Amino acid sequence: MRNRYLDLLRFLAIVRVVVYHVTGWASLTLIFPAMSVMFALAGSLMAASLSRTGAPAVGRRLRRLLPSLWVVALLFVPAMLFTGLEPTWRVVLWLFPVADPPANGWGALALSPIWYLRDYLWFVLASPVALWLFRRAPLPTLLAPYLVLVSIEMGVLAEPSLVVREFALYFGAWMLGFAHHDGMLRRLANRVFVPVVVLVGGAGAAWILTHPGNRGYDINDIPLGNALWSAAFILVALGRAPSGAAWVDRNAVFGRTVTVFNRRALTVYLWHMPFVVALTPLVDVVGWSHQDPVGLAIRVALVFALVGVVTALVGWVEDVAAGRPPQLLPGGPRPAPRSTRADEPSTRAEPPGPTEQTPAVEEEGAAARTR
Repeated sequence: MRNRYLDLLRFLAIVRVVVYHVTGWASLTLIFPAMSVMFALAGSLMAASLSRTGAPAVGRRLRRLLPSLWVVALLFVPAMLFTGLEPTWRVVLWLFPVADPPANGWGALALSPIWYLRDYLWFVLASPVALWLFRRAPLPTLLAPYLVLVSIEMGVLAEPSLVVREFALYFGAWMLGFAHHDGMLRRLANRVFVPVVVLVGGAGAAWILTHPGNRGYDINDIPLGNALWSAAFILVALGRAPSGAAWVDRNAVFGRTVTVFNRRALTVYLWHMPFVVALTPLVDVVGWSHQDPVGLAIRVALVFALVGVVTALVGWVEDVAAGRPPQLLPGGPRPAPRSTRADEPSTRAEPPGPTEQTPAVEEEGAAARTR
């Protein structure tokens, strides 16, 4: 059965990402570090898939990840080629982004969230070995990315490669997802859990306060503070998570909304930033500044409305990629089992409902690399 608490976390993370990109409010990154939460949820899901089916889970995860990207590339890559993008072999990276695929000026901004898919792909490919190591030496394996990040921040590792930097920043959150799946976080006694959360969160907060970035206390500009603060948040959110959140479905509209955002996470993630960029000129035309709450609320509503239209048009690709029947709006009531005869109920067992959470890819991109 689906864990509605995890569905709720993913829904909140996706909404936070969109609102942050419209408003630019740095406080949102502190209140809810959505990027790391989404990596942690994806790591937990990946551990579940590897435990169930082994290495073939990697191929299935990629199959679910890439088709939604290909739909975006089918539209935007030709548009960029017609507007100045140089046609080189690197264009094929839009099919399998193991490195940053090329983009022209406007495309680099509108499609900047692609970095998340790149990192997600790296983490999926690394997961079979990483999970094997994690289950044999949990603490050293979990601490390794954070220690590498400290080394980078202290100048011990000068000019690290992009791969090293991204693994140091976010792979710790992914492996906290491993720990969540294996029940390690839940089993931690409070006498250990509480001091760890306070120590890690306090260190992260102290680093953020003493090392503000270009946008102040936006943690996307403060890698070490981001990693530590996010780790503490994940420890609380997953380590002391309720067994479920049945109340989510007490309101049919809200429950359906949570389901739609989970089943269409990739579509919302990939398409929201182009609309944020497209609506930005309205700021000058109608005078909606970032200090105007009414104007911001209208822009947020417009972005969600436009994403909703695109989701209705192409969101079904996520169903096909996951092996589900395509649906216009997911989460509707399941049809009642058909009887074998008009006067006799069927005795054939119905297939169980889905047991996997839809992977979230989720997250951000103002300018070439805003999260």
